[in-house]
Amino acid sequence: MYQDILINWSPQETRVAVVEHGAVQELHVERTLERGLVGNVYLGKVARVLPGMQSAFIDIGLDRAAFLHVADLMSSINSRHAEPEAVAGPNGNGTPTLLPIEKQLFEGQSVMVQVLKDPIGTKGARLTAQISIAGRLLVFLPQDNHIGVSQKIPPREREALRQRVQTLAGSAGGGFILRTNGEDATDIELADDIAYLRKTWARIKDASMRLPPASVLHQDLSLLQRVLRDLVVENTQTIRIDSHEQFDKLHAFATEFMPATVSKLQHYGGERPIFDLFNIDEEIAKALGRRVDLKSGGYLIIDQTEALTTVDVNTGGFVGARNFDDTIFKTNLEASQAIARQLRLRNLGGIVIVDFIDMLKDNHREAVLAEFQKQLARDRIKTAVNGFSALGLLEMTRKRTRESLAHQLCEPCSACSGKGVVKTARSVTYDILREILREARQFNPREFRVVASPKVIELFLDEESQHLASLSDFIGKPVSLQAEAAMAQEQYDIVLL
Repeated sequence: MYQDILINWSPQETRVAVVEHGAVQELHVERTLERGLVGNVYLGKVARVLPGMQSAFIDIGLDRAAFLHVADLMSSINSRHAEPEAVAGPNGNGTPTLLPIEKQLFEGQSVMVQVLKDPIGTKGARLTAQISIAGRLLVFLPQDNHIGVSQKIPPREREALRQRVQTLAGSAGGGFILRTNGEDATDIELADDIAYLRKTWARIKDASMRLPPASVLHQDLSLLQRVLRDLVVENTQTIRIDSHEQFDKLHAFATEFMPATVSKLQHYGGERPIFDLFNIDEEIAKALGRRVDLKSGGYLIIDQTEALTTVDVNTGGFVGARNFDDTIFKTNLEASQAIARQLRLRNLGGIVIVDFIDMLKDNHREAVLAEFQKQLARDRIKTAVNGFSALGLLEMTRKRTRESLAHQLCEPCSACSGKGVVKTARSVTYDILREILREARQFNPREFRVVASPKVIELFLDEESQHLASLSDFIGKPVSLQAEAAMAQEQYDIVLL
């Protein structure tokens, strides 16, 4: 299935859409002031070691300390101040053992780390001390001597490719993993990538000896450059960008590092905005909503929480099949395709629970699961499907490295604080009546004044006027009302006069 990549660039924001047959499959957004940190290498400073959690908080210069677990800590720390005893050795069975983190790190120690996950919500960045540097064809592992090959390359070809990389890498140290797009690379291309990666690592090591703790040693490529490195595949037809200046820069970058992509690059100079060609902005608006309509008349309801994402499948108005079982089956088949696309489009990660419509036939369940797994296989992000649970829910995970599209572009509603609902005006009036009674028992003002939203005040003047008058008589104080248009429905003030 052929794809096109559209790039909309402005000084404040870069937006990338991957389009297949007119349908948007992926959206990537990078804002100049909010650029992601995944892949960046820092010289961190240990702020706190937590033996009970076998983890540490590392200061890398962000608002919140980042998190490093012992499993992501190399046995030989790349640090100017690492303790010499922090070396893990094999146990009696010949398998590696992990020393407790308190024997490897101490407060104030400098340690080289790389960001695995951006800060998400209230959580700090997730770190690893096992550095990896991605190139066009290879990933360099400077602290390892392992030579690996992408699992997406057919098994029968892996050993020959592994030997090629081993020969080209020589004995200079470090390990490499051949990326999927390096399968057909020439020896010269591979050798150039190896030289580039080793040169990058040398610059990182030099910076780590010169710069103070909490410094950036290496920054991952910008979204524009990552388009060429990560998003371009064999079936990519065109990469169109609407900025002539950025086209020239991207062309120069491609010519030096990724010459195979040069012929796909195009500068878009049309009068209509490039995202208007495929209604990308409309797709973005849909990707921020809860409801996704299916062509059959069914629909999905997608709810994202901090811990997990739930997807509910509904038949809606679909009545196209001859019997109800077939209706359910066809809706679930269509939903499995739509859900896989929405996961990519919205960049949803972590635990995902899908509530397909209950199916009575085992062969229907198996067919829906097979179709869902087939659609997920197109995802660049690692996914794992656990199948249907005893309750008929499908459980899966999708690796989360960056904020979802909704978290990037939206913030919690100031009126409902992210709940998605607000108290009714009547509920607020009763809250106010109770609050006035509490205040009257503690204070003795001349008058109580209620300042609230117009809808709440209107209810006090109409249906709830009798209750307000009764309370005023009971406390022996007048209660006046003042509408404030700027107030949300749940907001109110009780002023003592």
